[in-house]
Amino acid sequence: MVPPKRCIFFLSTIRIFMAETNYVTKETFAKMQEELHTLKTVDRYAASKAIAEAREKGDLKENAEYDAAKEAQGLLEAKIKYLEGVVATARILDETNIDTSRVSILTKVTLTNVATNKTVTYKIVSEKEADLKSGKISVTSPIGSGILGKVIGDVVEVSVPAGKLKLKVDKIEV
Repeated sequence: MVPPKRCIFFLSTIRIFMAETNYVTKETFAKMQEELHTLKTVDRYAASKAIAEAREKGDLKENAEYDAAKEAQGLLEAKIKYLEGVVATARILDETNIDTSRVSILTKVTLTNVATNKTVTYKIVSEKEADLKSGKISVTSPIGSGILGKVIGDVVEVSVPAGKLKLKVDKIEV
């Protein structure tokens, strides 16, 4: 059986992502381990039970429920592999040891848009922890990567989907 296109894309994404170091806080690392444990124990059992129930319903060649259960199991296994890769390459950062002389991961940065004079504050975090609503942006985002390594007073031009922004670093803290 040929795996679905979604599964192939997901697996190729896993290979790319697993080669990188993932910087996370202790809390995020604990959440990832808990999620992985749940996927391996509870969700795997549920997936195998769903396959067994679908198998009991008759001819497997024409059993859409069986095919759906097998595909769901494949996606679950891909997600488990992905999380295992993230956990294996995780590097736990301690916020008490963060240097605030330069913008780095886990620093809170106050920026001013030079054109509009609007001020925003972001915390630079890993991709896994990014949440724009709570003011956390990924270190790999256009703004995050653009201001990385900058010091207070630096003006940086960042390319974002809406165009180019000129941002001034006003404050760096933990």
